[in-house]
Amino acid sequence: MLAVQYDGTDYAGWQRQTEQMTVQEELETALGKVLGREMRVTAASRTDAGVHALGQVVTLETDVQIPVDNLVRALNDHLPQPVHVFEGGEVPEVFHPRYAASGKLYSYRILNRKAGSPFVTRYAWHIPTPVLDRERMQRAAKLLLGRHDFAAFRSAGSCVKTSVRRLYRFDLERQGDLIEASLEADGFLYQMARNLMGIVVEVGRGRREPEEVTALLGSRDRTKVGPPAPPQGLCLVRVFY
Repeated sequence: MLAVQYDGTDYAGWQRQTEQMTVQEELETALGKVLGREMRVTAASRTDAGVHALGQVVTLETDVQIPVDNLVRALNDHLPQPVHVFEGGEVPEVFHPRYAASGKLYSYRILNRKAGSPFVTRYAWHIPTPVLDRERMQRAAKLLLGRHDFAAFRSAGSCVKTSVRRLYRFDLERQGDLIEASLEADGFLYQMARNLMGIVVEVGRGRREPEEVTALLGSRDRTKVGPPAPPQGLCLVRVFY
């Protein structure tokens, strides 16, 4: 098992693709150089293009005898600056990083001021105006807590047996010009976190009332929710087991 952090700005997401660079390809290429053979890894989350991670969890199988600490150091010597392995360990063969997960925690950041910032906007959604009403956003967020069918907040491309999920936490804190949201659930549908952020921002802008989110949940209609929040504000913080 490897725990990986990455800046997803310049990548076409986690999952390997044929014509675009991905984080998975960077990691597998580095593994191939260190272990001397082609490698494939399995991840806990298939983050989208532009999405970041502080705690992505991946597994791999190898018969090469190398201490885990040495493997981590060697990988970081071969990885580009935006990708870093910060921890490693052995897990049972039956362990699957996605199916074994009991929950995931994401954060989402918004820079809410007229001027952008080269130190922030790679990792935040820049909303120049208006000043977002955090209290209204939090009211809407609390109405989304619990076990619901989140079909209205699932973007096309998600192949799952059920769209029912339990949202444990949806908190929004404001420090000056920065708003940071924390979203924790037993699982997330495709672009669910970004769609949830998109709707609470609409509430914060005054374009919707907080209580409307209840009707949106019941509708199960994706077309009523609106566009997702952009990817650069989203970060996979932790996977729970």
